[in-house]
Amino acid sequence: AAELGARAHVLPTNLSDTTAVEALVPAAEAALGGLDILVNNAGITRDNIFVRMKDEEWDQVIAVNLTAAFRLSRAAVRGMMRRRAGRIVNIGSVVGTTGNPGQGNYAAAKAGLVGLTKALAAEVASRNVTVNCVSPGFIASPMTDVLNEKQREGILGRVPAGRLGEGAEVAAAVVYLASAEAAYVTGQTLHVNGGMAMV
Repeated sequence: AAELGARAHVLPTNLSDTTAVEALVPAAEAALGGLDILVNNAGITRDNIFVRMKDEEWDQVIAVNLTAAFRLSRAAVRGMMRRRAGRIVNIGSVVGTTGNPGQGNYAAAKAGLVGLTKALAAEVASRNVTVNCVSPGFIASPMTDVLNEKQREGILGRVPAGRLGEGAEVAAAVVYLASAEAAYVTGQTLHVNGGMAMV
């Protein structure tokens, strides 16, 4: 952020805190003079098999991965609609499409983002606001760094590309959806998963 100077502002926020989430967009708009692009990229996991999953594990994941995106989008879209321009990009997951044992909460939240994306896209398209989703597969990150060798081999065996994705590949999809070139693309999910789920 320091490299970008006045064009970058860091606003740390606890996305499980309703009050903090609702204050984030006005703070960003005040710092930047408006908000043209919102990328909802929060993601936590609290893995457990379904019959052992605690309510807190369910609630935490839904709050951060889905409810925060709803609240941030609701706050951001008001200004976008007034200005008749804006882009919202939600970061989903291949797990939201395929499910994954031990991740019922995460799968539900990410699938919910796809539904949220489509519903909001239909509501705001006439105001030149697009809402899309990028759904990554397994990406080299701290979340995948904790996988043991057997888990990693199991995942790679399901990925025709034969490798984990890179963060830059997901970022490129987001940049496209946020660009002027994607002005006629809305309500869509762009899958970046090396062929793991061809939907």
